[in-house]
Amino acid sequence: MDLDAYNTFCASLPATTHVVQWGDAHVWKVGGKVFAIAGWSAGDDLAVTFKVSEFAFDILREQPGLRPAPYLASRGMTWIQRVSDDSMDDDALKDYLRESHRIVAEKLTRKLRRELGFDQSR
Repeated sequence: MDLDAYNTFCASLPATTHVVQWGDAHVWKVGGKVFAIAGWSAGDDLAVTFKVSEFAFDILREQPGLRPAPYLASRGMTWIQRVSDDSMDDDALKDYLRESHRIVAEKLTRKLRRELGFDQSR
């Protein structure tokens, strides 16, 4: 996945906003909370960082081309960084980005979720 494909995909998710910050990282947010970051790659591949469940974190952190996200994981957060597609192709990455978006949106306040159109019940 290149940067354009990453940005296009993240833009397709509901109620997202995009900002370039932290040294040219492309950061995607839902309700003001980060769910995906692209950038900071030392190689040719785009490094993409995303939030996962604790279960997924324990499995993914040991896979080739994936690692606990620098800074975030060291602070006890369950974030993974894909640095190559060795064990996660672009379709799987999209699935994890969708899930990261869902995890983050789920933790927003009920009021904000309602404002963003996630929770239509009163």
